[in-house]
Amino acid sequence: MAERPEDLNLPNAVITRIIKEALPDGVNVSKEARRAISQAASVFVLYATSCANSFAMKAKRKTLNAGDVMSAMEEMEFERFLPPLREALEAYKKGQKGKKEASELKKKDKDKKNGTEENDKSREEEEEEEEHMEEEDGENEGEEEDVEN
Repeated sequence: MAERPEDLNLPNAVITRIIKEALPDGVNVSKEARRAISQAASVFVLYATSCANSFAMKAKRKTLNAGDVMSAMEEMEFERFLPPLREALEAYKKGQKGKKEASELKKKDKDKKNGTEENDKSREEEEEEEEHMEEEDGENEGEEEDVEN
């Protein structure tokens, strides 16, 4: 848990960016108003988390999931937030799926490249061994000739 009440507040930079995106250009917001919005947002997040935690505990889970948050929004009577919340969740899932697929493709390409390099190295090693054996055979043949003479 947080040691100080200030630790529960959302970062000021995030709050400022959200405020700027929500308001038309040219509208200024005082420092006090930003602080009040930050505290209100923090209280909302804590309340929503507490409600969602209740749903997780009822289901005998320790991890909150998206369903818990959706249920909490309904319980808190914020049903109007559910459609945009579902859209944002879908967009997040698609983004995560895309990242996962890209990561898997990158890993396969890397493995394939490493496999090709290993095959190339194996071929080079085999060729070197053959050359080395041919050299030894050539040296041995010369020795045999000396012995025979």
